Amino acid sequence: MKNTTLIIGAIYGLVSVILGAFGAHALKKVLSIDKLASFETGVKYQMYSALFLLIVGYILKFETPSEKWISILMIAGTFLFSVSIYLLAFSEVASIPSKAIGPITPLGGLLMIISWAMLIFYFVKAKF
Repeated sequence: MKNTTLIIGAIYGLVSVILGAFGAHALKKVLSIDKLASFETGVKYQMYSALFLLIVGYILKFETPSEKWISILMIAGTFLFSVSIYLLAFSEVASIPSKAIGPITPLGGLLMIISWAMLIFYFVKAKF
């Protein structure tokens, strides 16, 4: 799980830099200002999660189920949150039904919040 966390963290970081550059240059002509701002939010949170996963990948030993779930929830939550925002940003341009995708974003955010809360609990329990 440790290697998976580090690899996915690195992939999330790479993809967020690529999408951030793409958004800053190519999407200005395609998306409205509001949709571009939403797209950038997805990129920011993906990068925050990439850094989270890289740090957690080095801090945690992944010996307990809760340590594994910290990583799993952040990986899944980030995917659901950011990808749904990317799809929503393109909903008008690509005729993507936003009603079907919209509820996925808060679910992804909730998983990310739970992951952060579990990390806090881990630190409190570890008594650093």
